[in-house]
Amino acid sequence: MINLILIRHGQSQWNLENRFTGWYDAKLTNKGLEEAQKAGLLIKNLGLKINYGFTSYQTRAIKTFETILKTSDIKILNIMKAWQLNERHYGGLQGLNKNETAKQYGKEQVMIWRRSYDTPPPPQSRDDPEHPVNSKLYKNINSNLIPDSESLKDTYNRTVPYYNENIEPLLKKSENVLISAHGNSLRALCKKIFKISDDMIVKLEIPTGNPIHIQFEKNLQLKSYKYLDKTRAKDFIIER
Repeated sequence: MINLILIRHGQSQWNLENRFTGWYDAKLTNKGLEEAQKAGLLIKNLGLKINYGFTSYQTRAIKTFETILKTSDIKILNIMKAWQLNERHYGGLQGLNKNETAKQYGKEQVMIWRRSYDTPPPPQSRDDPEHPVNSKLYKNINSNLIPDSESLKDTYNRTVPYYNENIEPLLKKSENVLISAHGNSLRALCKKIFKISDDMIVKLEIPTGNPIHIQFEKNLQLKSYKYLDKTRAKDFIIER
């Protein structure tokens, strides 16, 4: 059996403050660290040998990944960091409180930005010091590839090609893989893996710090999927 484990990072400080986080490099809260530690124990209980690990460039995903390894005592020799696994870029909404933004722009408009599949928020100015083009973290990335704002569709169009090229071939070789990423980059991967429609994917909620264990047959036919922490599980939406 081939195993893929997806985990959204533990709660971050901006999750706690109900802000649009996007590419801002927020750190984990104490609760987020505890979620990552529990995730490590849950993954340890699976008794798997995991050969490859992937994270985004963002601290909250990396720290979650590192905490899982420490708590689970799992040794992963092949670890890759990919900006393509970053959270969706929330453009000009980045850093704003979600409730206050709804008051300013109206709930309907904000929900379109948050939950429509292909409508991005207003762009973030490249003159903004917080824009990722101005971060040392992305100095080796072609600035033309760094977004000013993204819809979920845009996130899908950078995350899934990376998965197809770098992760799916490993699964086809029966390698077990752990990915620590973000709500929207994982939503994009779930859209591909579970063949979820454009309309349905926006309804998929992925909780922080709760590993999703996916099993495939040899031909990558989906066999099973579940959250490891049943007390915080969300429904999977796989209707087309």
